[in-house]
Amino acid sequence: MSNPREIPLSKRLLWPLEAAGALAVYGLMRLLPIDAASALGAAVLARVGPMLRLHKVARGNLERAFPEKDAGEIDRILAGMWRNLGRTAGEFAHIRTLLREMDRRVEIVGAEHALAAMADGGPAIYVSGHIANWELMPLAAAHVGLVIDAVYRAPDNPLISSLYDKRKPHPDATMFPKGSQGARGVMDALKRGRPLGLLIDQKMNDGIEARFFGRRAMTTPAFAQLARRFDCPIVAVRIERLEGARFRVTAHEGVTVPRDGKASEDVAATVQRFNDLLESWIRERPEQWLWVHRRWPKGE
Repeated sequence: MSNPREIPLSKRLLWPLEAAGALAVYGLMRLLPIDAASALGAAVLARVGPMLRLHKVARGNLERAFPEKDAGEIDRILAGMWRNLGRTAGEFAHIRTLLREMDRRVEIVGAEHALAAMADGGPAIYVSGHIANWELMPLAAAHVGLVIDAVYRAPDNPLISSLYDKRKPHPDATMFPKGSQGARGVMDALKRGRPLGLLIDQKMNDGIEARFFGRRAMTTPAFAQLARRFDCPIVAVRIERLEGARFRVTAHEGVTVPRDGKASEDVAATVQRFNDLLESWIRERPEQWLWVHRRWPKGE
């Protein structure tokens, strides 16, 4: 969480109102059946999303990523993105429902790969991106017997931190906030042979440069650095929304970071490998990725 002193007073004064709104929406969605909450979220953001400033950011990102697509195709992807994001928001109130109904709502492919990565008793790192409903990775893992710790960005508004606590997929899982304290917790967990889940598709200003959709993109190297340091496999996990609140979660075979040269070169090669994999998933279902994030530098 950001230091409150670094956040403008005007913004902090709005925290109670922001928290009241978030808790009210969460409560409403929780009262509805999961399918209704998912559909309502889709309908609301399909209407509201295009009016937000982030809509322009998403359009610019799509035009950079798909210069061959015409305006109509971009519009269709944007509309699908807002519906998917709305569904994800509606489903957030139903983490426990998804856990209970995993067998009928989520098709899990490659569970053997996810489990094999932990077979020798050491740690493993599971990576994905902000695709479909990205909260499903630790839920699907818990369903097949893996309790994955995760790293998350704590909210600036401490009054809504209780909502983030509800993301915990299992009582034994640990949620590490981004920052120095969380980093120490991650290192200790990996030393103890714990599995770790990370989302690796957002811009990181102090990351390393890699290519993403043919353009320079500052990318987190942490997952590759940790895997090299602890000599543990990295398992890519793809999440796809099939229809409504139904999904497919696919775990790929684990890979290790090469040791063919300098550590920085081995890490860079691994980061590029996973950027390429994420890009291939996004190209297949572009409406399911979070295009509102400023992924590329200005002018790139």
